Amino acid sequence: MILLGAENQIIRDVLTNKFAAPGAVDQMFTDFDGVSYHMESSKEGPLTLSMDIRCWPELAQYGAMESLRQIYGTWIRDVPEPDYQITLSFDYGSVPPAGADRETLIHAVSMLKRNAMAAPFERAFREQAELEQKYEPGSAHPSGELLSLHYRADESMYILPAHDRVTVVISTRFEEEADRIFGKVFLQEFVDARRQPSIQNAPQVLYSNREPPLEVRGVVPASVSENTGYVTFVLFPRHFQHPDVRATTISHIQLFRDYLHYHSMYRLHATVSTRSTDADTLFFLHDHF
Repeated sequence: MILLGAENQIIRDVLTNKFAAPGAVDQMFTDFDGVSYHMESSKEGPLTLSMDIRCWPELAQYGAMESLRQIYGTWIRDVPEPDYQITLSFDYGSVPPAGADRETLIHAVSMLKRNAMAAPFERAFREQAELEQKYEPGSAHPSGELLSLHYRADESMYILPAHDRVTVVISTRFEEEADRIFGKVFLQEFVDARRQPSIQNAPQVLYSNREPPLEVRGVVPASVSENTGYVTFVLFPRHFQHPDVRATTISHIQLFRDYLHYHSMYRLHATVSTRSTDADTLFFLHDHF
């Protein structure tokens, strides 16, 4: 069992160390979904953090830069480092002193990827509220714009707001036959787990193999490969109206694909009973939403 966090631990560790004792650093590393970072600083500073993310053009279209400016403000450099889409720059003398303000800054910076990828979710939630206000009982059920996020080479995420919900569809691929079998079993458990009384408030989870769900069928053709599947989360207003709940929902939906593949691989290399598998599923749905 593992709980994946939205923070990047390397960013947190480097910032914690260098803000406490300024010094030189030149480090390149990656995050989930192939996101690349470069942290660089001379002894005197400034310390810069640059991020390269595959789906940046889509994120920018959905308002990512505006959202990031609200969070990071003047820390964002006007011209990013070449081959990266965004660069944050910190003069050591301008960093808050040790304490709550510095900790808040470190936490926010370590969430850079998460905060960038939150933009389409925030846009969909705003559009859902607008559609809900316009909806008249008895009329056709209106839907908003389908937001596509091609965040991996062969996997995507789709977000569709409607007047009473926001639907998130995640495509996923299992390259190995054994991975595919374990993955399908694990995904089916998510579908079945909502019958448990303790997690009735969790989002509805649906799974389909090869055939994309109705919400994305117009833009995603049926797969010719058994390795492709689609996970659908149906989010209702209770999952995103309160700011704290919304932030948690966004973080955990983003991490679901990595959570899924980790647990599928874990079952390949360990003897895990159905009972413990069910426990992992219940943990994700109960404690994450």
